[in-house]
Amino acid sequence: MSAPARIPLSRPSITESEIALVNDAVRHGWGERCYDYIHQFEQAFAQHIGVRHAIATSSCTGALHMGLAALGVGPGDEVILADTNWVASVAPILYLGAKPILVDVLPDTWCLDPAAVRAALTPRTKAIMAVHLYGNLCAMDELLCLCEEKGIALIEDAAEAIGSIYHGQRAGAMGTFGAFSFHGSKTLSTGEGGMFVTDDTPLYKHVLSLSNHGRVAGQQRQFWPEMLGFKYKMSNLQAALGVGQLQRTGELVARKREIFHRYQKAFGNIEGVTMNPEPPGITIGAWMPTIVMAPQTEVSAEKMLQAFKLANIDARPFFAPLSTLPWMACSAHGAWAQDLYRRAVNLPSFHDMTEAEIDRVCNVVMRTILNKNISP
Repeated sequence: MSAPARIPLSRPSITESEIALVNDAVRHGWGERCYDYIHQFEQAFAQHIGVRHAIATSSCTGALHMGLAALGVGPGDEVILADTNWVASVAPILYLGAKPILVDVLPDTWCLDPAAVRAALTPRTKAIMAVHLYGNLCAMDELLCLCEEKGIALIEDAAEAIGSIYHGQRAGAMGTFGAFSFHGSKTLSTGEGGMFVTDDTPLYKHVLSLSNHGRVAGQQRQFWPEMLGFKYKMSNLQAALGVGQLQRTGELVARKREIFHRYQKAFGNIEGVTMNPEPPGITIGAWMPTIVMAPQTEVSAEKMLQAFKLANIDARPFFAPLSTLPWMACSAHGAWAQDLYRRAVNLPSFHDMTEAEIDRVCNVVMRTILNKNISP
């Protein structure tokens, strides 16, 4: 008997509508039209998120890097963020010579613990980076109040949070600035790419100049950089794909949430298994449905990942704490971050996933947790 077909973790949903827009950009998006789709994507995305300004970038990392630079983050400054994060969140802080201060996460949302943030504040704290992990949402009310009290910036890393809404406001629209990712694994994809968003007009103008090698908008002298900038611009071809994807955002997010709720229902009666939280007033985009196995299940993340591997399913490990990276040169600061890494696993949730594929994933989880003889 042949092995069942492999179930991937993620892949984008691209339709003929997006392909037609990219073809138009390939055929006509040059010369005077070389920025047409970039500007269209930026304007539509800003409107969708509910902010004044958006700048399309080559990555979310680039958006964070430029935003931090425009805020003046540099040597001697500290930026607080969660120990549980992907390296892309901390890298721009290090690029600028600032010091990342890692704190623990909340056990239910897996995002920044506001009490731990407050305890970590010093006179050198320049900003707090709130990363909406896997589409879950940070405790924004507490963090916003804290930043206002201390006069520091709140940065939203919303790379994974398209479709997530916090009491009526979209992720990325609440902080000093927000940053998004359109990597091929994300709900809305341009292959690679990102977006910087803000309501702060001076900050927007500064980042816009930084994104174009330091050339200031309206500068009459050609090829004259007013400052040392970066090359983090998105291409017109990627933006054309982004325009098409953004037109389908409602559909793309709805499908993510449908798959998440399918898992939620399947595991609802299994004691010791929890998933991404969605408290009252909050809607999560459900980019990456994740299960956390309680200690009493006696099932570790390693054991669950091995079960998925045997079933030819591409599940993914939870992010390792940043403090465990040898080159970070810092001690562990997250008891929950350490604990969750050992007990959590990300599940497949791509747009075109079939009911049979969802059932296969569910069966692996139930068989491993309950030790029942359920066929893969």
